[in-house]
Amino acid sequence: MDFILPKLEYSFNSLEPVIDAKTMEIHHDKHHAGYVNNLNNAVKGTEWAEKTVEFLLKNLDSIPESIRETVRNNGGGHANHTLFWTILDGKGGGEPEGKLADAIKKEFGGFEFFKGLFSKTAASRFGSGWAWLVAKPDGRLSVYSTPNQDSPITKGDIPVLGLDVWEHAYYLNYQNRRPDYIENFFKIINWKQVSDYYKG
Repeated sequence: MDFILPKLEYSFNSLEPVIDAKTMEIHHDKHHAGYVNNLNNAVKGTEWAEKTVEFLLKNLDSIPESIRETVRNNGGGHANHTLFWTILDGKGGGEPEGKLADAIKKEFGGFEFFKGLFSKTAASRFGSGWAWLVAKPDGRLSVYSTPNQDSPITKGDIPVLGLDVWEHAYYLNYQNRRPDYIENFFKIINWKQVSDYYKG
């Protein structure tokens, strides 16, 4: 079975003014689509074509060296973006509630400290990559960044919130002002969806 580019559940302009419609269109229809196409081409005709992207990322060491880096980059790009689109909402923002809020308070001391840590992590990622809030196997929360399209799934962690800090995610609107992009990102987070990922 081929990997498929997921459809957005909202229009390209739904996240404005935080993320503009043109950036969303290029990001989804060109960049994410490219990862999907490259991943399909890499595993076509192999046993890996029948696996989920999560399985591929958890078992990179078992994938033939000839396609391993392609699967790592494009499988990660596909998985990372598939999550990213779902945690965005033009009417989002605010703070999480329930179990996720409790876990953030327990691990980080409160939402504001978590927000500052996450923002600093995203801003200090050199070059291209992602900032993550993940659930560890024992259920504890952690914040860290990954380079390029590396996925927390490869580490055995469960990503619940991710921010794409590749320049293609924000450059049309923000140019070199990555911190502004990060600050505005918190206005469009779908905390209900993030909470569902954490509870799951």
